[in-house]
Amino acid sequence: MTFNFADNPIDRYAIGSLKEDYKLGEDGSLTLYIQHASPGKDKEANWLPSPEGEFFVVFRTYGPGQKLLS
Repeated sequence: MTFNFADNPIDRYAIGSLKEDYKLGEDGSLTLYIQHASPGKDKEANWLPSPEGEFFVVFRTYGPGQKLLS
């Protein structure tokens, strides 16, 4: 396992609030799809492609606390 970004077909390496091209749910929630294969064209706005096999994810969040985990 390396600590490098994984090449992927949509050239996305992060999802963040500065570039709001993701889609929120009707209730304001955010569902992220962190997986190797596309979750489908209708969900790709919230897809963060991962490599096949083992990988790790780093979240940098400010303020939501327990609400983020649930």
